Amino acid sequence: MAENAGGPLSPFVDMNRSEWARLRDQTPLPLTADELEELRGLGDEVDLDEVRDIYLPLSRLLNLRVTATARLHAATTTFLGSFVERTPFVIGIAGSVAVGKSTIARLLRLLLARWPDHPRVSLVTTDGFLLPNAELERRGLLERKGFPESYDRRALLRFVASVKSGAEEVGAPVYSHLTYDIVPGEQVVLKHPDIVLIEGLNVLQPARARGNGVSGLAVSDFFDFSIYVDAAPEDIRRWYVRRFLRLRETAFRRPESYFRRYADLDHDAAVARAEHLWDHINGPNLDQNIVPTRGRATLVLTKSADHAVERIRLRKI
Repeated sequence: MAENAGGPLSPFVDMNRSEWARLRDQTPLPLTADELEELRGLGDEVDLDEVRDIYLPLSRLLNLRVTATARLHAATTTFLGSFVERTPFVIGIAGSVAVGKSTIARLLRLLLARWPDHPRVSLVTTDGFLLPNAELERRGLLERKGFPESYDRRALLRFVASVKSGAEEVGAPVYSHLTYDIVPGEQVVLKHPDIVLIEGLNVLQPARARGNGVSGLAVSDFFDFSIYVDAAPEDIRRWYVRRFLRLRETAFRRPESYFRRYADLDHDAAVARAEHLWDHINGPNLDQNIVPTRGRATLVLTKSADHAVERIRLRKI
């Protein structure tokens, strides 16, 4: 394990894939190839070997953290001398567009739900808290969709605060990647989950300073654990273009798709359009807003050029 070995001290433990894989211990693989195929995102090539090596050890670590938090809750209840409702364990998952964080979130949801002591696991994406397209257009922000200012940050903060307050039911808006907009009137409702996964580009953003210079709360202030999915920008750009080309052959061809106009582009024109979108929207957002939050994560999963996780960095306690 690449801990310190005579080198400078670090607040993190860094491991390669084989070192991390050994931490799975005897955890069985509660997942079939068919289930993995259903979970996998377009262009994400995670296989069962990677699930065994990377995500089973991670699910074991998270299970240990959830169990330890339950013990801490019991100790706090004893200290207070009265029962205090235990709140869900909240995990934030951050990273760029096309880096594979959505697949990781869905995979962890399934793996964590198969541990007997926390079977109720909910997943919410922050896409649902994007401002509707009409409002983005009114504010001149449609071309900055995904940047921090394109979200209803107050609504997202209220949602996470309600989850950590132990509310009976908490609702979150639903976003359609097909229509590229919020689905009016639809919600995903959380009812006493044991664990909540919150996945999004900017979930590790720090609190903004108010006009008086005082900082408010950030969504990440309510996380019990956080994961950042990392990769070299040039690799993510390539994956983004590849995904765009695959969508051109699938979802973009549906009549209700917001991107229907891209379906008939020839290969070269489609590549040029995808590269333009990356270079003017997703790339700058990654550089300016997403990468700077990497150091705030509890755990960083670093992917190599083939989309497989090659290194893991875990914050020490």
